[in-house]
Amino acid sequence: MPPTTSRRRFLGQSAYSFGALGLIVGTRPSLGRGADAPAEAEIADKAVAFLKRRQDAKGGWSTERNEPGITALAAAALLRSKRVTPADPVVTKALTYLEGLLGSKGGLETAHANYTTAIALVAFHEANVGGRYDRIIKEGQNFLKTMQWDESEGKGQDDAFYGGAGYGGKNSRPDLSNTSFLIDALRDTGLPADDPGLKKALVFVSRCQNLKSEFNDQAWAGKVNDGGFVYTAANGGQSMAGNEPGGGLRSYASMTYAGFKSLIYAGLTADDPRVKAALDYIKKNYTLDENPGMGQMGLYYYYQAFAKAMAAWGQPTLTDAKGHAHDWRAELRAALAKHQNADGSWVNPADRFMEGDPNLVTSYGLLALSYARPKS
Repeated sequence: MPPTTSRRRFLGQSAYSFGALGLIVGTRPSLGRGADAPAEAEIADKAVAFLKRRQDAKGGWSTERNEPGITALAAAALLRSKRVTPADPVVTKALTYLEGLLGSKGGLETAHANYTTAIALVAFHEANVGGRYDRIIKEGQNFLKTMQWDESEGKGQDDAFYGGAGYGGKNSRPDLSNTSFLIDALRDTGLPADDPGLKKALVFVSRCQNLKSEFNDQAWAGKVNDGGFVYTAANGGQSMAGNEPGGGLRSYASMTYAGFKSLIYAGLTADDPRVKAALDYIKKNYTLDENPGMGQMGLYYYYQAFAKAMAAWGQPTLTDAKGHAHDWRAELRAALAKHQNADGSWVNPADRFMEGDPNLVTSYGLLALSYARPKS
């Protein structure tokens, strides 16, 4: 993420504001299992080797699924691991495959155009040496903005679709996951937090939070009111974790970390009520043993969302609601090491959201590891 003014302001306030919220302590944190976590290099080397072996003849991964987003995730993860360079054949083959899917409008012409383009832009950005991919990145940014629901589709700010994006854009219902990937792409490729597309996205993200406030006018907003996030605010709202008996939508952790990270990327500071409420949910539900609210389902998506959010937050430790301090980087490395297979892969036995595919899941794991790399 580029060092923008808004993010510097957020991080500058963190030491005081988050300390006041009880999230940072001056004592040595209790690292638990994270204290004995293997080195990042050991875990990453095995995952990189696995992905290199699994690249297919087209230059991608799992291309038989017709989901190029998996290839984009793998390429981005390999590049962010710092164990391959943009000149490595595994990268050049992958990016050539993705370039072949680019259409005249600047995005990848796939069934899931928004999702795939957003992730591919991160990969192109990581490989952008000497401005090689400047044009692709610029056109991709503009394409992603057309994927958002806004006035051009007849949606005003009072509509629950507004500012969000789905898998395919105009013809698909917006959700927080795809909107989060869009936000990642726009910010990681250099757009400032006050970019109009990001300001629109913030409207949708805020409506996906279980928080009754001026930012969420949905009927279900105050029924759970725990500060967590759900899958979408559109069409009356939906949570993959299900509903409460009174009609509220249950929060779950993977969407909460995606939402929390999106609030930061959109320039909100530590004193914003949306940030405070999300942190309260995180403190109460901190764990790396499962995806809280979903159990083992979506665990590796959760790990990459968790890592991106914690890296954006910018603090080395987090104190949970019971007063236990966590070195989140060490604990994430320990969790990834525990689940890594001998061949370097990860795969989720709870095969939902395509997490039975080791190419996808290993990309998630390696990407999570890259965001958990200790600050130099």
